[in-house]
Amino acid sequence: MQSITCLTVCVQYDLDKVFKALSDPTRRYLLDQLRRDNGQTLGELCERLEMTRQSATQHLAVLEGANLVSTVRRGREKLHYLNPVPLHDMQERWVDRFERPRLQVLNAVKCRAEEAMKPSFVYVTYIESTPEKVWHALTDPDLTAAYWGHRNESDWNEGSQWAHVRTDGSGVADVVGEVIESVPPKRLVTTWLDPDGPKDQQSSRATFDIEQHEGIVRLTVTHEDLADEKAHEDVSGGWAAVLSNLKSLLETGHPLPENPWEMP
Repeated sequence: MQSITCLTVCVQYDLDKVFKALSDPTRRYLLDQLRRDNGQTLGELCERLEMTRQSATQHLAVLEGANLVSTVRRGREKLHYLNPVPLHDMQERWVDRFERPRLQVLNAVKCRAEEAMKPSFVYVTYIESTPEKVWHALTDPDLTAAYWGHRNESDWNEGSQWAHVRTDGSGVADVVGEVIESVPPKRLVTTWLDPDGPKDQQSSRATFDIEQHEGIVRLTVTHEDLADEKAHEDVSGGWAAVLSNLKSLLETGHPLPENPWEMP
């Protein structure tokens, strides 16, 4: 009985935070902005509010404390996402017994929102090179074959298809996708899909940001919308190995003496 009483108090305390967070029109406006465009930075949210970054940060902290907003780091940026779970709990507590069909719809919305918050991976490396050379290394089939073990084949125009093709002469592509954004030599965004995967699979998305600072280049790779934590674990090791090989190729003229992804 004691544990049940404690649980009830904890739930009530959480709901008090939710009601407090929703009582402020600015915080409701922030949630509306995230509902329309999930995954925004503080700067993007501040552009829509006539207030300082400090004030906006305080409102977001209240929303995070109520579990209405969750955050994910992407390099130096913090992305803010709407978390519908507390709203679902309120619906379940007061409306479910009267309007079960509407709750089922809300549950479907919650699932879609959770899909939008799939794990992401970010990797940053610094290379003694130029943006043009880094771009060329990412998009040239022969160079990608040298350090990646696959040929990245495409014309790299926005809307074009691209393929990650084996170098064994089989012509088999282990990854296919679409070029979403192509701004040489600064930014490349592509979708990733397993051509042999299930028909209902969702593609992930890889973004390459290339920034120059004097004699070095900062390459940031962000791989988003990964299917699950297993996929996150797989790409974490894969990107680190591939980009280390790329860095070696551009700085020394040759990739690492052994394929780093084959290390146990």
